[in-house]
Amino acid sequence: MRAHGLAPGLLLLAASTAAHDVITTPITFSREISRLFYRRCVSCHREGGSAFSLATYEQARPWAMAIKEEVLSRRMPPWGAVKGFADYRGDQSLTQEQIEVIADWVEGGAPGGDEKLTPKLPDFAPPEPVPMPAGMTVEGSAALASAVTLAGIRAGAVSEGATLMVTATRPDGGIEPLLWLYDYKPKFARTYWFASALRLPKGTTIQITPAAAGSVVLITGKTRPATNARD
Repeated sequence: MRAHGLAPGLLLLAASTAAHDVITTPITFSREISRLFYRRCVSCHREGGSAFSLATYEQARPWAMAIKEEVLSRRMPPWGAVKGFADYRGDQSLTQEQIEVIADWVEGGAPGGDEKLTPKLPDFAPPEPVPMPAGMTVEGSAALASAVTLAGIRAGAVSEGATLMVTATRPDGGIEPLLWLYDYKPKFARTYWFASALRLPKGTTIQITPAAAGSVVLITGKTRPATNARD
């Protein structure tokens, strides 16, 4: 939820949120919202992080309406891949239930709750540098010359704002969803590691739709290497 990613109208809403909204929800920052933010948001949204802090109620409350708009549109937390198209490890996007909890909290007046129920802020160790894994680049479509095991996939040369879908069609006609990017943001680029390695036989066709949207890199191997949460 980066400040520069918010539209001017959302910034205005954040600045003008009334301080005396009527409280109509049992959901509070101290009990539910802080725990959700600490798991999904404060790695970036904290003092010393890369975006404005959501670590305390006082810091988060002025942004309540803007936060609701960002999570409802699934712009934040930044994940990039359309949820549910393929199954990845370390999916940092919010579940529909989590989105509804945040929306209900905001619509109910965004109460703070009992401060004593707020958990301790997590410790943040600096991420270790992770080498970019090698892989096979695909543009448009390509048929596999031999069987491969896919551990993950990442965007290659994809323009900002582009939308593309990547599928694998097996020789028997079966289709495996690999990646669906919507409104791609290069600054949030990552490797998407499949929850289970995908074994694709020789002759499988990798298809990017639309074909001119860009390229992807297929990461071959059976397991995901040790890496940080971002990758």
